[in-house]
Amino acid sequence: MVEMNGGVGVRARSCGGGGGGEGCWRLVDELSSSRGGSSCAAAAAAAAAESEYVRRFHRHELRENQCSSTLFKHIKAPVHLVWSLVRRFDQPQKYKPFVSRCVVRGDLEIGSVREVDVKSGLPATTSTERLELLDDNEHILSIKIVGGDHRLKNYSSVLSVHPETIDGRPGTLVIESFVVDVPDGNTKDETCFFVEAFIKCNLKSLADVSERLAAQDQTEPIGW
Repeated sequence: MVEMNGGVGVRARSCGGGGGGEGCWRLVDELSSSRGGSSCAAAAAAAAAESEYVRRFHRHELRENQCSSTLFKHIKAPVHLVWSLVRRFDQPQKYKPFVSRCVVRGDLEIGSVREVDVKSGLPATTSTERLELLDDNEHILSIKIVGGDHRLKNYSSVLSVHPETIDGRPGTLVIESFVVDVPDGNTKDETCFFVEAFIKCNLKSLADVSERLAAQDQTEPIGW
């Protein structure tokens, strides 16, 4: 089955359970639309590369009553530009539309904690998040939510960016995966759907901002 949803591909969804849990898989592929109708061979090669990225960087250990999902976004902007936005743990509002304010406690380094204010109208007002990994060589960002007035308990995510070619020009593949507890009163599918909706909005906004900057030939400065 192939389905499209908001321009962001959800390649795999899994639900935790005893002994590894049952798997709930949805196959979604936006390759042909983002690359202007790639050949079957090119699409297969790209899918194999994506699977390898997931194997290397997006493996989560699921506990009972947790769910996980992996989302993909192809962006028509070079990887260094996209990464310059993603790596700003201190300024997620540069592309995340639901963030109104962010304050980092102390020095900005691995283990740093940020206090994020969420825009009104959402089922939360604050989120406290810790920087778990920032790798400028592999282009990987990982965070863990450690507090806030929301229901995302034991939430952690990994976001990686990878160079690719789109329509003969430098592009970027963004992969974001997460694992989170399923709240009481919700199913695993409901929980995954809710989180995926936020991530899809973030990734669409990241694409919009990155592609606009690319058109203006601008890059966010690297560095804290």
